[in-house]
Amino acid sequence: MNKPLRRISLFCGLLVLALLIRTNWLQYVQAEELSTRKENRRVQIAQYATERGNIIVNGSPITGSKITDGSDYKFKRTYTNGELWAPVTGYASQAFGSTQLESLEDGILTGNDDRLFFDRTIGMFTGEKKQGGNVVTTLNPAAQTAAFEALGKNKGAVAAIDPRTGAILALVSTPSYDPSSFAGNSKTDEKAWVELKDSEDKKLVNRALRETYPPGSTFKVVTAAAALEHGVVKNIDDPTDTPEPYILPGTQTPMENHAKGCEKASLNKAMEVSCNSVFASLGDKVTRDKMVETAEKFGFNNDKIDIPVRAFASIYDKKMARDGNALSSIGQFNTAATPLQMAMVTAAIANDGKLMKPYMVDHLTAPNLDIIEKHEPQEMGRPLSAANAQKIQQMMVNVVEHGTGPKAKIKDVTVGGKTGTAQHGEGNKKRPYAWFISYAENPDNSSPVAVAVVIEDSGAEREEISGGGLAAPVAKAVMEAVLKSQG
Repeated sequence: MNKPLRRISLFCGLLVLALLIRTNWLQYVQAEELSTRKENRRVQIAQYATERGNIIVNGSPITGSKITDGSDYKFKRTYTNGELWAPVTGYASQAFGSTQLESLEDGILTGNDDRLFFDRTIGMFTGEKKQGGNVVTTLNPAAQTAAFEALGKNKGAVAAIDPRTGAILALVSTPSYDPSSFAGNSKTDEKAWVELKDSEDKKLVNRALRETYPPGSTFKVVTAAAALEHGVVKNIDDPTDTPEPYILPGTQTPMENHAKGCEKASLNKAMEVSCNSVFASLGDKVTRDKMVETAEKFGFNNDKIDIPVRAFASIYDKKMARDGNALSSIGQFNTAATPLQMAMVTAAIANDGKLMKPYMVDHLTAPNLDIIEKHEPQEMGRPLSAANAQKIQQMMVNVVEHGTGPKAKIKDVTVGGKTGTAQHGEGNKKRPYAWFISYAENPDNSSPVAVAVVIEDSGAEREEISGGGLAAPVAKAVMEAVLKSQG
């Protein structure tokens, strides 16, 4: 071969090599980045080219699909009782993407998940259309409906858990939204999206998972657990040495009590009437670091609680001074919690000290309904001993029977609860949050449900806002729904 031909051959060989390298780079190195770029419409068109699988509650789909005309996207997502289930499903929109279960389980729902490869391959030979799999949830429709209806027009949230397994039974956030209203890509969908996105009520925010609030006096059950676990209190009926007034450590500021009879009150009595001074004093005696230790065992300061939707981390400050720790021990100062977190606290106490990892997806199925993944309950930790958990159960039952939570009573059922009215805003000038946490027992002393309710805003006058008055009836409705559905 002469010299010019050899040079041309070498040059052509280099071009082919460069092409191979570039092709492999695009296919294997940059594939995921290119497929997820917002400018790449092919992926989204393919996402809506077939009917999505469904999200299932108690055997029935709460989602669907319908054909859309005049669009690159063949199918649009539909929702049954969208406002009720939006905190569970999230949304899948042709124009605005997806969130929550719709996003996290998109591979299963579209049929693109690697675990559905066999189904797709068989479909190629049988001529069957590509189908998505299904996401089967743990939700109890009666509990979800009861929570949603009981919250009504109030701004707030409910989280309910089965303490024995960690299964989430209800997850409600109000005011809510209908994901169907912007599931397409028309001007009507865009208008609905803009109204929701700019809403002062933050309807798109899942308050049960992604808003944190000062938990107020509901946090006193955590302080009680810390005091018992670290030996500061041994007998819940023994008097404490709490003075009246109690001065916050390192300050000249007296702790305000809204209850009477708090001087030297026992832990049991202090829980019953919700004495701020007793729990602030106990938190100081436990010390900040041990309070942090106990709070973290319940799930505070953990930013990786996935159900599978990730919840915001609830906070117990690790660096505050003694007076801050005393205030935090009654659920104020820098303490902040999601409703899910306080439901977890309640569930651990109701389950004799064993905290189960919360989860919302029971199993995933292929289009032919074969189970491809099944969730197994997992223990998350032991925040307190069984003996100490039972002492707190006794105190929480006392709160409902004789203290601040009588509106949570259920006939012929043992109910334990704790009220909370959390101040917020500069100088506590904003309307307080109303909290209630509770659990109900079966005749065998096991608990099928633990509930946390927060009402962020309501139509009630400021002086009428209380956990026992506003939030306890909501918790009662949820507990009754679970008990009735399991009876």
